[in-house]
Amino acid sequence: MEPLVVLLPLFGALLAMPVGRMLSARAAELTTIACMLFACLLSWILFFDVAIGHNARTVQVFTWISSGNFIADWAVKLDTMSAIMLVVITSVSSLVHIYSVGYMHDDASRPRFFAYLSLFTFAMLTLVTADNFIQLFFGWEGVGLASYLLIGFYHHKKSANDAAIKAFVVNRVGDFGFALGIMAIFFVFGSVGFEEVFQAVRTDAVVTPFNAVDGAPISELTVGFLGLELHALTLIGILLFIGAMGKSAQFLLHTWLPDAMEGPTPVSALIHAATMVTAGVFLVCRCSIIYENAPDAATLVTFIGATTAFFAATVGLLQDDIKKVIAYSTCSQLGYMFFAAGVGAYGAAMFHLFTHAFFKALLFLGAGSVIHAVHHEQDMKKMGGVRHILPFTYAMMIVGTIAITGVGFPFLYDIFHIPVGTAGFASKDAIIEAAYAAGTEGRAGAYFAFAMGLIAAVFTSFYSWRLIFLTFHGKSRAPDHVMKHPHFPPNWMLLPLVVLAFGALFAGMFGYKSFVGDNAAEFWGNSIYIAGDAHAGGESHAVEAYAAGVTPPVEGDRAETPAIASAEDPAGAAHDEAEEHTDSYGEAGEGHYFPLWVLYAPLLAMIIGFGSAYTHYMRGNNPLRPGLLREGGILYGFLKNKWYFDEVYRFLFLNPSRRLGRILWKVGDGRIIDGLGPDGLSGLAGIGSRLIVRLQSGYIYHYAFAMLVGIGVILLIVRLGGAQ
Repeated sequence: MEPLVVLLPLFGALLAMPVGRMLSARAAELTTIACMLFACLLSWILFFDVAIGHNARTVQVFTWISSGNFIADWAVKLDTMSAIMLVVITSVSSLVHIYSVGYMHDDASRPRFFAYLSLFTFAMLTLVTADNFIQLFFGWEGVGLASYLLIGFYHHKKSANDAAIKAFVVNRVGDFGFALGIMAIFFVFGSVGFEEVFQAVRTDAVVTPFNAVDGAPISELTVGFLGLELHALTLIGILLFIGAMGKSAQFLLHTWLPDAMEGPTPVSALIHAATMVTAGVFLVCRCSIIYENAPDAATLVTFIGATTAFFAATVGLLQDDIKKVIAYSTCSQLGYMFFAAGVGAYGAAMFHLFTHAFFKALLFLGAGSVIHAVHHEQDMKKMGGVRHILPFTYAMMIVGTIAITGVGFPFLYDIFHIPVGTAGFASKDAIIEAAYAAGTEGRAGAYFAFAMGLIAAVFTSFYSWRLIFLTFHGKSRAPDHVMKHPHFPPNWMLLPLVVLAFGALFAGMFGYKSFVGDNAAEFWGNSIYIAGDAHAGGESHAVEAYAAGVTPPVEGDRAETPAIASAEDPAGAAHDEAEEHTDSYGEAGEGHYFPLWVLYAPLLAMIIGFGSAYTHYMRGNNPLRPGLLREGGILYGFLKNKWYFDEVYRFLFLNPSRRLGRILWKVGDGRIIDGLGPDGLSGLAGIGSRLIVRLQSGYIYHYAFAMLVGIGVILLIVRLGGAQ
């Protein structure tokens, strides 16, 4: 059963196009949907068996690569983390497949589209069930290939082709770092298997790098890289994170994500909610023990994640394309997940990944219904009043919006002992509180992440409600024929919205105790390692520090947990100190005590963002300082042009690369290689033939003269030879 859950989408991908040719496009759709639904069912069965029943296991399928000491098996690794990813991927993908039946109804290439969707899902499932870095890299590259095919699905459009190439190239930058990281892992550990690598780090084993004479404990080991002597785990952590930055569209390597909206809307939902962009977060959380023992690498993750959360939220403020607003919200929410992982709150990061899948897929598919209804218009300024023709979609978009903005009631926690509110409220607040807790313990970058998280929460609320107000409220700005003759979404497109709305509302409350609450230690088992795995050592400390992100170290382990307050008493220092202040601190989860303003700050941020958007777009008054964001102003242009990243990259990299390529093409290839090679030889042959042609004049006296000259030369040679 375990390999089948991964292979079923591949079967669907391989069958879709032949079935479409031999039978019909609808048969191809139903074939892939059947495979996906079966895979989804198996995923949920495995989730309850593995995560709830604590039956983690690894199923080896076959030995994939064996060359000397280099061995890589093809396996299906099932622990809590992979089980969560299985249900997220297969559930969202199944709903996207169903939705696509209605959305792609008029497209002649539906079998190809569904084949690509299933291939995308297979690649992501391969990635999350990998038991070693090579298999993970195979799925990693498979996801990149499938995204290229789907983003460029409308290959007759130049913009779609350009977007697909851009996504592919930008991701190659990150993938190069990831590949170097895998090489460094094998160089240091002599293995690419998760168990071998993580066990060596957890026990601070003495390792001898490739071709080295002497070994050293991994916590002290340094390796040479680019002429520098660097801490081995720090180097590995940074290289792996570069790969995660590319795949998850983090700051500096984010530019491909908005352009990916050129693909069909269901593709956007799948990429943003369940597959490609979550791969980087999964990688960092999977390698949590590496980052906990490489604090500099973890700090980099924190700063990049927090910066991304803020940056993407600011850009989303002024986007007019409905899909690009949601795309930048994805970029921002991924930033939350990364800085949560950076401060050690891996449980909170995975919790937000889980809840985000529901409301982000809901928002994208809801936006797809709007685009479908208004004749594929995506500019919100050309919409307005859409709620009158799409009341059901409007209600679903409201659900998605209150989820992403984090609508909830923190004052009810003491009554119900869980966060009462939407999915986004439970997970995003857990991240923000975890960042504050990490800051109180001196974790580098944590207070910066906390501040950026709160500011981004204000902006998230603003642009999310701006989308609702511009699209669904006010007078219609669309052409009359669009509003009079909309394309109403069929039931194929409406049913997935209901399922996703349920998750967007309740997934946070249902999952809180397991992901970050008092059941987290048992729930996560050994799937999250933090500088010494207490579960393996038989200890049963509650997962108190940083929203279930930390497992206290085993006595005797060399490495210490930087995420906990005291090296002398790592399990209890933070909790003991907090208990001394219970009179002035509010409780936020088992063992967590924060000032009340920390607990209510995210709610206040959400209200400020909503109030600003409502006042500006529903009441006609600008709540911002006059002239600050006026059209044509400096700040307006800066945000409207996405911080000018595309322009800067075009100036620094694209244009010089094109000029260099043109020089190499015209001079290097054209004049040197071709000039001295095939073109040069053919030219010499032509010159020689022309000379010979001149000698063959056709006149007898020319030939007689040449004959006499030849005879004279021969006689001269004979005479000179005879004289000697």
